[in-house]
Order: sequence, then C-alpha cells, then structure tokens
Amino acid sequence: MEQAPELLQELVVVFGVAVVVVLALSRLRLPTIAGLIAAGALIGPSGLGWVPDTWRLETLAEIGVALLLFGIGLEFSLERLRRLWKVLTLGGGLQVVLTLLAVVAVSRALGFPARKGVFLGFLVALSSTAIVLRALAERQETDAPHGRLIVGALIFQDLCVVPMMLVIPLLAGQEVGGASIAWVLAKAALLVVATLIFGRVAVPPLLKAVAGTRRRELFLLAVLGLCAGIGWLAALAGLSLSLGAFMAGVALADSDYGYQALADMLPLRETFASLFFISIGMLFDVRVVLAHPLLVAGLLVGVLVGKSVLAAVGALVMRFPPRVAVLSGVGLAQIGEFSFVLANAGLQAGLLSSEERNLFVCMSVLTMAITPVALSFAPRLAAGVAHLRPLEVLFGAHGPHRLEPEHEELVGHFIVAGLGTAGRMVVRALRASNLPHVIIELDPHVVAEARRRGEVMYYGDITSTEILERAGIHRARALVLLISDPEGSQRAVSAARRLSPDVPILVKVPRLRDIGDLHERGASDIVAGEFETALEAVTRVLHAGGVAEEAMNGLLAALRHEGVPEHGPVSGPRRMLGTMGGLRRGTATTCEHLHLLRYDVLPRTAGCEECLAQRLRWHNLRMCLTCGHVGCCDSSFGRHAMKHYESTGHPLMRSAEPGEHWGWCYVDAIEIDPRPPLPPLESAARTPMESAPVSS
Repeated sequence: MEQAPELLQELVVVFGVAVVVVLALSRLRLPTIAGLIAAGALIGPSGLGWVPDTWRLETLAEIGVALLLFGIGLEFSLERLRRLWKVLTLGGGLQVVLTLLAVVAVSRALGFPARKGVFLGFLVALSSTAIVLRALAERQETDAPHGRLIVGALIFQDLCVVPMMLVIPLLAGQEVGGASIAWVLAKAALLVVATLIFGRVAVPPLLKAVAGTRRRELFLLAVLGLCAGIGWLAALAGLSLSLGAFMAGVALADSDYGYQALADMLPLRETFASLFFISIGMLFDVRVVLAHPLLVAGLLVGVLVGKSVLAAVGALVMRFPPRVAVLSGVGLAQIGEFSFVLANAGLQAGLLSSEERNLFVCMSVLTMAITPVALSFAPRLAAGVAHLRPLEVLFGAHGPHRLEPEHEELVGHFIVAGLGTAGRMVVRALRASNLPHVIIELDPHVVAEARRRGEVMYYGDITSTEILERAGIHRARALVLLISDPEGSQRAVSAARRLSPDVPILVKVPRLRDIGDLHERGASDIVAGEFETALEAVTRVLHAGGVAEEAMNGLLAALRHEGVPEHGPVSGPRRMLGTMGGLRRGTATTCEHLHLLRYDVLPRTAGCEECLAQRLRWHNLRMCLTCGHVGCCDSSFGRHAMKHYESTGHPLMRSAEPGEHWGWCYVDAIEIDPRPPLPPLESAARTPMESAPVSS
C-alpha cells in the first residue's frame, strides 16, 4: 500500500497536465493524441521530472492498448475480417516487405552488417496501431478506402511481431531450434482458432446468462474477464496482450451483445488509452535530440518520407488510385509501439547499443507525435495526385477508363458515389423505383464483389473531373455523395460544380462542422449525421411527452428549417431522393408489395417477442403487416424486426409506436402508408427503455 500514494500522485499530475496541454493545443486545432504525447514529454523523466519513474504508468498504459484493441475488435466481425483478408495479407505484406528491403539496402550502403540491417528493417516496418486507429476514428475515416487499407496493414504488422521476435536470436548468432520456433507458431495459430470457436460456441450462452441477471456491473465484469483472459492466454502463447485482446473483441463482435459490450467499455478504453499516449511521450529524451540534432532530424525525415512512399507504392501495386495511396502512406509513416519491444529484445541480444536504442526511441516518439498532424494535412497533399498519373498507369491502377462507353450516353441518371450502408440503401431505392443510376466506388475489392452480384458499378475517384465527366455529370439528374471522407466530399462538390453548375448535389456528412464548407462549395442538400441523430432524439422525447403528431411534425420542420445557426437549413434523408427522383410514399408505382398489406393483422405481443424471451431491452417497436410479429427497431441491439423479415421474407411492417402511422417495405427500401391506420399498441408504447427488462 506504500506505493498507492505515489501512484495517485502520478495520476493527478498526469491527468492535470494532460488536460491543460490538450486544451491549449486544441486552440491551435492540433489533434488530441499529439497533445497527450506532448504532455507526457513535458512531465516525464527527461522533461520537468514530475513523474520520475514510469513503470507504474507503463503497466496501466499496456492495459489501455489492450482495451483499445479490444474495442477495435468489437467493431470487426468475422465477416468484416473476411472482406479485409486480401487487403490485410497483400497490402500488409507488401508494406512490410518493401520497407524491410529498403532498410536493408540503406543499412548495407552505410556499412552495417546484413543481420543488423534486417533487424533495423523489423523496427522500421511496424506502424503504431493504437495511434493510427485512434486518429482515424476521430476523423471518422476507418471505413474510408484508405482507412480499410491502413487497418488491414496494421493488423498484418501486429501478426508479424511474433515471427520477428523469434528471428531476433538467429540474427544475433544464437542457436535456436527449429522445433521450438514451430511450436511457438503452432501455439499462436491454435489460440486464434480456439478463440474464434469459443466466441461462436461459448460466449453467447455465457453472456445470455449474465444478461439474464439484469445486473449491469456483472455484464461489464464478464466482458472485462473475457478480454483479460484471452489476452493472458495470448501472452502465454507468445502473442502480444493487445493482439489477444483484439481477438477477444472479434469473438464478441458476432454475438448479440457486441454493441452493449462496446458501449460499456468505451469510458474505460478512452481513459487507459490516454495513459498509453502519455506514456509514449515520457519515453522522449530531449537530451538525445540536443546531442544529435542533425542525425535525429535526418532519421525523422527519412523514416516519414521513406515509409510513406513505400506504403503508397504498395497501394498502387494493389491497384488503388494515387489519392488512396497517398493517404495510406501518410497513415503508415510512423514507427509502432511494438518496435519498442523489438528494440529492447535487440538490445539484450547485442544487435543494438544503448545509445542506438535511445536514439531510435526518441526518433520514433517524434514520428508518433507528428502522425495525427500529418493525417490532418494529408487530404491537401492528396489533392495534388493528378501529378502521379504516370505511376497510376505504370502500376495498372484503376482509372477513368474503367467507365464503359455504353454508359456515357445516360441522361437524367443519378451518380451515386460510395457503396457503404447509406449507398446500398439509396441504390436499392433507385433500383426499386426504376430510376437510372451509375455507382462509383473507390475500393476495387468492393467493386469486384458487387459486379459478381450483378451490380452496375464502376471503379473511380469521384473527386476526379475525369471520372465525373465519364459518369455523365453534364447530363445527370443528381450527384449523390455518400463517401466516408469529408474532405473528399468537399473536393467532389467543387469539381462537380465547375463541370455542371446546375446539377443538384446531395451530400452525406458525419459532422456538423463540415456543413459550412459544403454550402460554400455549392452543395444543394446536406444530410448531417449529428443533426439527424439530434432530431431523432427530439422525436423520441416528444413522443414520451405525449405531444400530438401534427404539433411534433411542425416543430421538427421548424428545427430543420432553422438548422445549424451558422450554416442555415439542413436537409433530411426523406428529402434526398424524394425531391430529385419524384418518389411517392406508398403508391403502387413505388412499392410492388402493397398487395401483401393486410389491415386485419393484430400484434401478437405487447412488446418485442425475442427481447421479452431473452429479457432484453429495446428502443422502438415495429409490427409485421403479414403475420403480426412484433420486433424491435434497427436502433435496438437485437434488430429483431429486420431479422424477422430476413428469416420469413415478410416485406412490410409498420411502426407500433403511439401516434405513428407510417410503414416500410424492406425489399423496396421505401416508406409506405399502411392505411387505414391501425390503432397504436398502447401497452407496447408504454414499454420504453426504463420499463423493459435490462440486460446490461
């Protein structure tokens, strides 16, 4: 207990200084991660010395990395990993191999032995999973094409840590039995397979039993136990604790409890991850920089530029366009946290001297601190990729020629950019309404998979004027931008407006702060995710308060018209296609399944059938208009209304909330009017979140 006051004192200093530094740097519009690293450097042993011993904080920081990777794993189901498999293996493999070969070549040119060159290649090849994923999440670019490429490469790098650790003794000239290496690799592979099987077989019933107790703290303890347990087993098998935590997250991701686990873990994850970034800053020794300023500067520039170029070349080889290649290169330019582990192992094996290790650590910390800032400026750098057209041709990257000639004669068509969740829904609605459209997507693997399913889809960068011209922007009825890149959306709006001043441009953005720039560049309609979420919250509050539907609709219309004070009105999702495409609600020309609508169907239960059976809670209720099944909405954890449609094929449903008389066709992805209006489920409507059984 004698250490407790020291730990508490260190935590007070750490968090207090971090708040001040991050707040000051935020005024300069610098990323939070850079501020946390700067705070660590300020209070660390080589700074003010307010935290002279870092080993206690390093333990907490390791937990933070594990929780950060666990949260990332919760967002990566097995299906998503399967889609990323090619990017993971090929993209990550190219980046690691190209970096390794380049470092070996430079090392040999400088007179280092080949063995040391290979070891230095190991150190430089790894990038920081924790810092890059956090930065991508803050910028909401994880699902962007360059985000998926970066994530795949980072996962591959983490998997390479184990074989790299095994090779270090061989590079040092020590004798290592082949059987022992094979056994370590076999244990690692066995753990991965066992974790995935455990997640499919044992985790769902275990968490179901825990959720049945309706004790939230027990659910959190169970999730933490799974994360720590699988991470501990990974450490025993020779893998890193954080990689084991990632596998634990993947094991939970496919269960019905993944979203709740992610929500409960978020506060812990953010707190401990902040400690990790601060501990990275504490490793920085300013005395090393002052002793070798030119050497540190040269290494810093060489690593950042070299890794960026090599990662970009790897992306071009995979036939990604130059813009994605540039953004991916910037994201993978820094040195990773696992390189510190390898550096310590190399120091013990005699491959590095103590001075070389300190120099490497300082340079690495600087690359980590620069990364969030570099990612902020990367879109501006990528804006000049037109000069890289020769490289695009050299590596066979997809270009505008991929738009086939017969589709250049389309008139009055929609150009849909981005095939994420929103893109797929828009395309389904256009197809169901017989509206001509062309889909542009930047991920070649998504394009290939969609074409195999028969989609009319083409590869291209929607920010390119050539792509817009080939897609027929001059003759288009509207341009619909649904990409996960706010800066890319701005450039696409500017390019489209230059080519076609009158074409309506509809844009989806995740952040309110992007609205002003899009309005200035000429966007016609903007759907802001934050704004729509706020309106949905207002709707539910008014429902709970018993406000009449007409009064509520009037208030919502006024709020939408007022919009964001500094940016004016904000359009909504129902207006997007309805205005440009002439869609109508619930008519025979828009939905081919209204003949299945039955007005005599009654609800089978007063709440979600599956949630009641599993003692789960829900947000809103929906009723099947074919059989009367009552399920929870897509905002609920179970999404049982959608799952009922997927299992039965019943396409029509209506809202079972009081005062709501709207319906939906899952097949045509369009709103219908299920007249005559059925009476609301009064008992179900009085089963809100607080009165429904609580599972977590």
